[in-house]
Amino acid sequence: MSSGTHESDLCIVGGGPAGMMAGFLFARAGVRTLVIEKHSDFLRDFRGDTVHPSTLNLFDELGLLDQLLEQPHDKVTSVGAVIAGRQYRVGDFTHLPGRGRFVALMPQWDFLNFLAGQAKKLPAFALRMECEAQSLIEEDGRVTGIALASGEALTARLVIAADGRGSILRKVAGLPLQDLGAPIDVFWFRIPKERTPENRTQAFIGAGEMVVVIDRGDYFQCARVIQKGSADAVRANGIDCFREDIVATAPVTRAGINALNDWEEVKLLSVSLDRLTQWHRPGLLVIGDAAHAMSPVGGVGINLAIQDAVAAANILAAAMARGESPDPLLAKVQDRRMFPVKVIQTLQRAIHKRVLGSALASRDPRAPWQLKLVDAVPLLQRVPARLLGLGVKREHIRSPSI
Repeated sequence: MSSGTHESDLCIVGGGPAGMMAGFLFARAGVRTLVIEKHSDFLRDFRGDTVHPSTLNLFDELGLLDQLLEQPHDKVTSVGAVIAGRQYRVGDFTHLPGRGRFVALMPQWDFLNFLAGQAKKLPAFALRMECEAQSLIEEDGRVTGIALASGEALTARLVIAADGRGSILRKVAGLPLQDLGAPIDVFWFRIPKERTPENRTQAFIGAGEMVVVIDRGDYFQCARVIQKGSADAVRANGIDCFREDIVATAPVTRAGINALNDWEEVKLLSVSLDRLTQWHRPGLLVIGDAAHAMSPVGGVGINLAIQDAVAAANILAAAMARGESPDPLLAKVQDRRMFPVKVIQTLQRAIHKRVLGSALASRDPRAPWQLKLVDAVPLLQRVPARLLGLGVKREHIRSPSI
């Protein structure tokens, strides 16, 4: 290991939504913060692009919402499902409190570049790209920094692991992980389309199939939900059969489906659902996907990760800016965030079983009476919209700004 040492108050591993939001908020409070990201840029396949109302409202509290919305994005003001050819409206975001009354579909690299740009304006913030964490440095049972793959050592008063669901630091820290099981996987692909005045994001369920189409203006980002472990069987039927199944389930893809030429354009996403039962050790805190991998159901993973970052800054930043040890406060971050994580994961498991499982098992799907009722009574559509858009026990910006 090289002798070079870089001192900071806080070292955040991972430049995704949780890491970048935490980096911005801690530096805003005057905490000397270093964020490291192993890639050279934020361009990555399969990153979620949904910025929910809860996140939009946080940026409004920071005075940055108008600038954020200058980035390329599309607006989704309601969500729905098509079951056996019949359309049902599930949620209406337009009645939510605050300015965030829609889901912004924004490429995550644009979101992260914007957030990094704002953070770089802060004298306490630093970002290092192409910088990969390999292990933790410990002294007397306390984490004091990280060792990089390059052999360099970085020391800090606190390390935050925000390095995603495949977290290296989570593994080397030996924190206990509870696997909740996920019975589905997802094929992920794009279908070109003409721009339309209205956004046509919705889920299609029919004849043992489920396809989610996310309207990104001139293309649909599509997710075909399959039973876990069945990918090889689907591929064995050939790409022509795959295209036919997509069109039969989601007719809106018909015009552009022939642009899907081969399996190279169809990526398999392995879905996981898990959470750490302990998020911290002295000198170390784990947040975001590294602490709790979420199902893609509802697209809530990014927004939960950002809520973790806000909670961590609310609880820790002022004390760290005063030079106090963060260790006595780390458990409070987990205590604050575990309840909403458990609630959302419980709902996701129920949807896996009762909605997705039923959709994939039935050749003649029928909408449940609850869905019919929500569709028939517009006032009820505010309830799922609030849960999906704002989440549970949502955070507000309470960390200081120097």
